Amino acid sequence: MSRVKGGFVTRRRHKKILKMTKGQWDTKHKLFRRANEAMMKSLWYSYRDRRRKKRDLRRLWISRINAAARMNGTTYSRFIHDLKNNEIELDRKILADIAVRDGATFGKIVETVKA
Repeated sequence: MSRVKGGFVTRRRHKKILKMTKGQWDTKHKLFRRANEAMMKSLWYSYRDRRRKKRDLRRLWISRINAAARMNGTTYSRFIHDLKNNEIELDRKILADIAVRDGATFGKIVETVKA
């Protein structure tokens, strides 16, 4: 059986990995094996964190709404419960934005819900 070297294909694959790890420290952007490990780890982190970002943003919105609701004399859970009972369909992203940017409007929403 004849020997197959495949130098061009290997070099092209290595260059692709090294290009992806540009900006890493130490040997992670110079040596192929270390770069390959770093690249695989970073791709896994980006995959995981695309899902995690959605959770983190929802937690941020809830904490902002809770802080604004407490400033207006109610709690987050009571506020959301009253919103649902009054059939006011504002999602947490919009409520948090209103709470941060326009406290007076958020106060009016709280008063409407309480009444």
